Amino acid sequence: MAAVLETQKLCKSFGALTVADQIGFRLEPGARHALIGPNGAGKTTFVNMLTGALAPTSGHILMNGQEITKTNQSARVKLGLGRTFQITTLFRHLPVLDNVALAVAERRGDAQRMWRAASSHKEIIEESQSLLATLGLADDAATAAQDLPYGKQRLVEIAIALGLKPKVLLLDEPAAGVPSANTERILQHLEKLSAEIAILIIEHDMDLVFRFARRITVLVQGQVLVEGAPGEIAADQRVRDVYLGEATHA
Repeated sequence: MAAVLETQKLCKSFGALTVADQIGFRLEPGARHALIGPNGAGKTTFVNMLTGALAPTSGHILMNGQEITKTNQSARVKLGLGRTFQITTLFRHLPVLDNVALAVAERRGDAQRMWRAASSHKEIIEESQSLLATLGLADDAATAAQDLPYGKQRLVEIAIALGLKPKVLLLDEPAAGVPSANTERILQHLEKLSAEIAILIIEHDMDLVFRFARRITVLVQGQVLVEGAPGEIAADQRVRDVYLGEATHA
C-alpha cells in the first residue's frame, strides 16, 4: 500500500547551510506519527516543504504515490493535506463558528461569496457545528475566538483544519503555549479523530508525544536519526543523548 505522504532524499539548503539532508519519511494510512527533535533540528523546515510553503533544493514529495514536489500549497490542500501552525492563525474577532465555517466554505468553493457571514448558510453551519461538537466546542460557537482560553483556541484551529476534510493532518505543536493542565484535553480530542485521517504531530511535549504516537521519527541536524515505536525511541541511547535526557521515559 502506498504511503499517504512520503519523502525521498529530501534536501533543503540555504547557501552553505543544509537544514534538511536526504530525509526519507513515510506516513502510513491512518498513522498516528510524531516528529520530534531538538531546536534547530529542521522540523519546521521539513513541514514547510511538505505543505509547499518552502521548495526543497532536491528530492521528492509524494502523496498517495502522486508526485507533489512542485505542487502549490492550495492544490495540496485540495488533495487532502491539512495543517495547523505553532501560533494560532484564527480570525480573532469573529465567532468560533464563523472561523470554522469559513474553512468549510472554502472547501466547498463558497468562501468568496460569504466571507462576511459564513455561518449564514445552512449546510455549512450544520457541518461546522458538528466539527465543533467533535472537539468539545459546541458551547463556544458564538464566542469570539480571542475570548477563548488558549487551549481551546488550539482546538478551534484543529476544527478549521478538519473543515477542509484532510486525508493527512499535520499538527505543528498543538500544545504550544497551552498550560500543561490543559494538554490532556487536546490529547483526548486528538485520540477521537477519525482513523481514516493520517496524523503527523510535531511536538516538544514528550508526555503528549509518547501517549499519542504509535510511531516516532527523531530528526537531528536535518537528518533522520532513528524511527520506531515509542518504546524503542525511549530506550534508544542516541535519542537520550541528543534530546530526551536520561531521566525521560526510562
